[in-house]
Amino acid sequence: MIKKVAKIKNINNKSLLLDDLKYWLSKSHEERVATVDYLRRQFHGSSERLQRVVRVIQRP
Repeated sequence: MIKKVAKIKNINNKSLLLDDLKYWLSKSHEERVATVDYLRRQFHGSSERLQRVVRVIQRP
């Protein structure tokens, strides 16, 4: 059986922020872009492009 584990951390802790920054700076540009793309696909779905939003405003 798989147990769920959740760790609660204070996001105001500067040392945690520095640890995160060091971690991401240790990754290559390609790995960082791949991670952002992975997160984008999770949020927006598997479409190749982001949805375009257009609003037309008529001026008086």
